[in-house]
Amino acid sequence: MLVESSAIRAIVYDRPLRRLQVTFVSGERYVYRGVPGEVHRAFCEAESKGRFFQTQIRDRYPYARLS
Repeated sequence: MLVESSAIRAIVYDRPLRRLQVTFVSGERYVYRGVPGEVHRAFCEAESKGRFFQTQIRDRYPYARLS
């Protein structure tokens, strides 16, 4: 899903696997594992996607950069 943000371009969530894929405006893509559905929902609804990402997702879940 494309989002309006100065830092984040798109968010994709795989509910069964609890994987959150984040695409940044730079084009870099990361996948975060073990993200609960309620965190994904709150991320999508957050007024500031970048701030929410920094405080609630970054460094809280295992991640990998996608090529």
